[in-house]
Amino acid sequence: MSLRVAGMGWVTPLGHGIDQVWERLLRGEEAIAESISDSVSDRIYCVFRVPLDALKDLPSHPRLRRASAISRFAATAGLDALAQAKLRVSEVDPERIALVFAVSNGGVIYTKRFYHNVVESGAQSASPLLFPETVFNAPASHLAAILGITGTSYTLVGDGAVGLLAIKMASDLLGSQALDFCLVVGAEEADWLLCDAYHRWRLLKKRPPIEPFHQPPRGTILSEGAGAVLLARNGNSEIDAIDGGGNFLHRHGANKILPQILQRLAIEDACIITSANGTFVDLAERAAIKSGPPVAAVYSPKAALGESVGASAIWQVIVAAQALMTNRLPPMLHLTGGAGLPFPTQAHLSAGKAIVLSCGLNEQAAGLRLSI
Repeated sequence: MSLRVAGMGWVTPLGHGIDQVWERLLRGEEAIAESISDSVSDRIYCVFRVPLDALKDLPSHPRLRRASAISRFAATAGLDALAQAKLRVSEVDPERIALVFAVSNGGVIYTKRFYHNVVESGAQSASPLLFPETVFNAPASHLAAILGITGTSYTLVGDGAVGLLAIKMASDLLGSQALDFCLVVGAEEADWLLCDAYHRWRLLKKRPPIEPFHQPPRGTILSEGAGAVLLARNGNSEIDAIDGGGNFLHRHGANKILPQILQRLAIEDACIITSANGTFVDLAERAAIKSGPPVAAVYSPKAALGESVGASAIWQVIVAAQALMTNRLPPMLHLTGGAGLPFPTQAHLSAGKAIVLSCGLNEQAAGLRLSI
């Protein structure tokens, strides 16, 4: 079956809209970090947040009145993907379009608010209106209602590679011939609670920049936003291979699984869009790429956009599709450490193939290959 990208949507710390964000990346721009803190601690963390005006075009809907930021990001990206494909859900059978939502941390802002209410004033003070927003499938529920999707809807929970696993699920769903479209959305929101957890796992950096492939790794910075790809049997870019990869028990296990994924996907002179983010991921990806066939260029969007966890793999797919359609890659920012890889400084591409290699912080890995 031909699996193609019919439309894409992007909500990032550099704004929203495929063309707008892509042009900013090509100019070498990067997100501006914002400091956040919490009343229960004196720690301060840096995050890359979505600017307020990025959601100004989001139409009003009863489902969004109390929805968390993650749901608003997802709705904006999903609507943009449909608009780019010139598809209105009202014009298709709602039973023949599916939704697959990829998430890692979920609605942490409402989770924290619910917890704080209990701690500060007792269990009876916690609003039951907040609690539904703390469950992982809340954003998918909102998005399906906003778009009028009444058919299949799934939420996958994982780490930074979960977006590729969601695309694999979408491919399986479309292969049944019972569906015409599948909207895959990955989203994340940033909060102090989330930063504190990743800090305790020794994965965060105190302040920018993110330095992909630095040796030794210096840590990453979390970001928020959403990415959406509408998959169909017709579209500009073809996903001609998906590798579901697998899990590894320890960080050094990435050194074994990533070369295997890349070996199954590799085509000489393809560009590689990596998940390098300033952590142990970078070293494993570098070793895998250096052991494979020659590549045209290597690029990670996370130096510019941050580590968006649940949304990150979808962002990588969008970057790969844009690179193929424009024959260009943005410059690699803050590259240090002598990685010995062909990084772009405004690369021009001609091979027509791009590989997305994704390794998550919670020990998942997957990959896919795009062609045009």
